[in-house]
Amino acid sequence: MTDLETPVAPARPGPSWRRAVPALLGYAAVRALGMVTLAVWSAARDKSAHQLLSARWDSLWYTRVAELGYGYEVRLPNGDVHSNLAFFPLLPWLERAVSAVSPLSYADAGLLVSAVASLAAAWGIFAVADHVYGRRAGICAVLLWAVLPVGIVQSMAYSESLFTALAAWSLYAVLTGRWPAAGLLASLAGLTRPVGAAVVAAVWVTALASFVRERSTPAKDGAPGWRRALGMLIAPLGAAGYVLWVGRRTGRGPLGYLDVQAGWRNGFDGGYAFARFVADKFTSFPSVLAGLGLLVGVGLLVRLYVTGVRQRQPLPLLVYAGAVTVLALCASSYFGSKPRLLMPAFPLLLPLARALAGLRTSRSVWVLGGVAVASAAYGAFWLNGSGPP
Repeated sequence: MTDLETPVAPARPGPSWRRAVPALLGYAAVRALGMVTLAVWSAARDKSAHQLLSARWDSLWYTRVAELGYGYEVRLPNGDVHSNLAFFPLLPWLERAVSAVSPLSYADAGLLVSAVASLAAAWGIFAVADHVYGRRAGICAVLLWAVLPVGIVQSMAYSESLFTALAAWSLYAVLTGRWPAAGLLASLAGLTRPVGAAVVAAVWVTALASFVRERSTPAKDGAPGWRRALGMLIAPLGAAGYVLWVGRRTGRGPLGYLDVQAGWRNGFDGGYAFARFVADKFTSFPSVLAGLGLLVGVGLLVRLYVTGVRQRQPLPLLVYAGAVTVLALCASSYFGSKPRLLMPAFPLLLPLARALAGLRTSRSVWVLGGVAVASAAYGAFWLNGSGPP
């Protein structure tokens, strides 16, 4: 289905993992290359690749939630309060569960969850792209997601891989008319990251469009209305439940989670702070080069989204990718994290995947292989330097 006006396809048997094997093997090879490169680079700098992947930055916050529960906070000299309530609970819950049934520490459990989730995400991305554009495009989409410059995050004890897996399979469920499953997966995505709202939006907008379409045409998506309504009901429960719980715990009501994020100097300002951040790059040299790079990057994102619209991507993919992009670019802090926050917006890669799928296989392999090497080198350099904030 590539037409925005085409009803969602009726439910059909789930995707065969055998069909996805080339994509999963290619994905595993790219991630293995990244891990080997990181290990060699870190050893040369007398650092631990294991620590970089599992015990720095957000990984530490997730393991503290798994070990100690919520309530831990750090007060900075400038008065900011960094509370672990900012981190959604599904990943630390899984870390605790895996650690309870295995000899793994919470940190290593996080690495295991991330590894499994990244393969599930790759399969989900393949399933979506294969459903919309065919198998070759599905394989290319997975490999493009693997070779993103910040693809190393997919192998860290972070929540991006887990979230992308849940989002991709929720979108696939929407595309194939499995509304209760779509709602359940969207709810779990909402327990993983704040951007779970993008998955909920995709479910709701597509379901509402389907209801409206049924009122004007006899064509239906094959799913009874109550199934769509059930999916819509379930979808926001995860995110809403956690946000309301945080509000009650902090005593600040439904907006308590926003106060927690404010303690991290994070919020939604429509992109004003990011625009100022980019503009400041043009006040000196060589930072002006970074400013130009940022403008090119944002322009590329807009171009990819517009191309997706012109290629008539299915409505849930456009809603989801647009929401993830807006939420990432319009956050008021952590500007260095923008590429990482954009990583779940995999539908933006579909126009590139279609273009690669149209090339000779040998040419596609050379292109993706070269980008994979560059991505592995950048990932090792990045984690051994500033790394994810």
